[in-house]
Amino acid sequence: MRVLAAMSGGVDSAVAAALAVEAGHEVVGVHMALSRNRDQFRTGSRGCCSIEDAGDARRAADVLGIPYYVWDLSETFEETVVADFLSEYSAGRTPNPCVRCNEHIKFTALLDKATALGFDAVATGHYARIEHGPAGPELHRSPNDAKDQSYVLAVMGPERLARSVFPLGHFATKDEVRAEAERRGLSVSAKPDSYDICFVADGDTRGFLRDRLGEKPGEVVDTDGTVVGEHRGAFAYTIGQRKGLGLGRPAADGKPRYVVDVDTESNTVVVGPSELLTVDHIDAGRATWLVPAPNDWTDVTVQVRAHGRAVPAQVRATSDGAAGLEVRLGEPLRGIASGQSIVVYRGTRVLGQGTVSGARRAGAVSSAAPTATVAHA
Repeated sequence: MRVLAAMSGGVDSAVAAALAVEAGHEVVGVHMALSRNRDQFRTGSRGCCSIEDAGDARRAADVLGIPYYVWDLSETFEETVVADFLSEYSAGRTPNPCVRCNEHIKFTALLDKATALGFDAVATGHYARIEHGPAGPELHRSPNDAKDQSYVLAVMGPERLARSVFPLGHFATKDEVRAEAERRGLSVSAKPDSYDICFVADGDTRGFLRDRLGEKPGEVVDTDGTVVGEHRGAFAYTIGQRKGLGLGRPAADGKPRYVVDVDTESNTVVVGPSELLTVDHIDAGRATWLVPAPNDWTDVTVQVRAHGRAVPAQVRATSDGAAGLEVRLGEPLRGIASGQSIVVYRGTRVLGQGTVSGARRAGAVSSAAPTATVAHA
């Protein structure tokens, strides 16, 4: 095949490109320039897609003997991933920018451009497996539990999955990948992994939000409406948060308090006891299925955080035409926030995903009241 290898400048994408070459494909490397600040450098393990990363990707392509290009996708990245991040937080939701990047950049902008240029597939350094089943390609978890990225890839859909290649799918550890890089003479073999949000290079998400959205002081209240503190912007808080609340008055029972509701319309953050965070029913919209959507309750497992624990559940697609899904949890979960992705599995196989719009306890009335609903659309 003619394969476009997305090369971030890290060890994973470099080894993925090397394996694509070794498999006999005609490979071209491309680095996506996503930052508008061309002089931005990494801070240790923070940040990515910087000028430093572009140089590392070029050196890896030279070692592999493949053509290499830099594509400027910074405007698309800003208009989709960053704009969605800001919009979701300003509405009191908690987005996952890695999911949105895979949805809008890697498997839309990049893949569509590659297809237009005559490439058959895009290869990336994601830790996930593609298996070919009787109905076509299937997305499965990586055997490397610590690095598995099937959660953030579930949004891509079956058509784009069919035009993707994940050469690292069989690696069980990151050490094996680094050893491959060293054996092939790739200088990135010992380069630290990037983490946190790539466009918040200093790791200060709250500061980034204040810089972009401005400060908007308001009240932090208890579940009975008593003012217990102040904040500089409700958008900077998320359901389940315990640290950084700056409460001036301790709880009557002396127990810790958590964020149980974020109301950006009234600019109010509500805090309460941990038991208000426990839910056993989740509603989600913006569903994407890699299998036919289940119309009846189906036994599955679900995961609501990138490296969270999968729990048993039942799921069904909603019948209102809103591309939604309902989930009944077999085990209660805590701290589920609107905007998070919920991914549906059967065994290691990804069945689909949606964006959380609400979570509640069985028997609770669906409303914005924190005593009944701990996350709202």
